[in-house]
Amino acid sequence: MFHPEATVDHINSMTKNNMLEHLGIVCTEVGEDYIKATMPVDHRTHQPYGLLHGGASVVLAETLGSLATHCTIDSKNQYAVGLDINANHIRSVKSGIVTGVTRAIHVGRKTQVWEIKIHDENEKLVCISRITMAIVDKI
Repeated sequence: MFHPEATVDHINSMTKNNMLEHLGIVCTEVGEDYIKATMPVDHRTHQPYGLLHGGASVVLAETLGSLATHCTIDSKNQYAVGLDINANHIRSVKSGIVTGVTRAIHVGRKTQVWEIKIHDENEKLVCISRITMAIVDKI
């Protein structure tokens, strides 16, 4: 499904000098039909009560859906932007690392839909999200 250049190194090279680097989001695995990334749960991703901020989970989810879409399109002539995202926050996390995995629900020419599941270090579901991506032609 993904282009051959869709590697962990290629994806991680896209995280420099932006929010992904600031939050510590790192791609750890690219499979045949999924991409996996981790994010620390620390002062950068906490809300005031010391728990993982729901918005940080949404950043991880949108990151995974966006990167996955990028890895399926002609990035020389197109780019992907988020059109809609939702997230259900299931469980709180105070520290450690969360891991998100995205898999395609729909891969079309102009839109894509991706499901993202985020788990804690004990493999307990923390958040489930779905993102719709628009594929836009570069002008």
